[in-house]
Amino acid sequence: MATNITWHEGSVSLEERQGLLKQKGFTIWFTGLSASGKSTLATALEQTLLHSGINAYRLDGDNIRFGLNKNLGFGPDDRTENIRRISEVAKLFADSTVIAITAFISPYKADRDSARELHQAANIPFIEVFADAPLDVVEERDPKGLYRKAKAGEIKEFTGISAPYEAPEQAEIHIKTHEVSVELGVQKILDYLVKTKLVDDKMLVKKIPSP
Repeated sequence: MATNITWHEGSVSLEERQGLLKQKGFTIWFTGLSASGKSTLATALEQTLLHSGINAYRLDGDNIRFGLNKNLGFGPDDRTENIRRISEVAKLFADSTVIAITAFISPYKADRDSARELHQAANIPFIEVFADAPLDVVEERDPKGLYRKAKAGEIKEFTGISAPYEAPEQAEIHIKTHEVSVELGVQKILDYLVKTKLVDDKMLVKKIPSP
């Protein structure tokens, strides 16, 4: 625990920064089982926003574990620390007016709630997107072969098989990824962002780039 530290306020307020850069920063938090479509949606959304001239950056669960969180495992305590760290990073991105797009299983409701509370305390919007697909569907997709390995006992504490997933009850956006295309899923998110005035509809490209 760090001691003898003092928070140093900058000379530019959040509102001033947003006005100067002509963009609002916020976090879009994708959650769902492995192979539920989180990363696919997040990648397509990032691409659409960037093609629209809107600054966005995707923070992907696997990618983060190659660097920032490479010292963490998949037990309950490490999963909580994994989400705590990325919550702080996403908040920093959003505070700089970048749209932070995170794609993490984030299986525990308490951890996602903590991420939301962190953003709320900083007056930064937090949008939870539930990439929802039944277990039999994600097992059939299984692009990395993880469910097969988990069922064979080769992977311990695997979410959905030997570790729990606590589904969101009131996510801002709920996408049943086995029922809609990636393009329609991204459009649903964009519609929400326009409706809540986080993004100007006039800035958005009218055709969503293929993922």
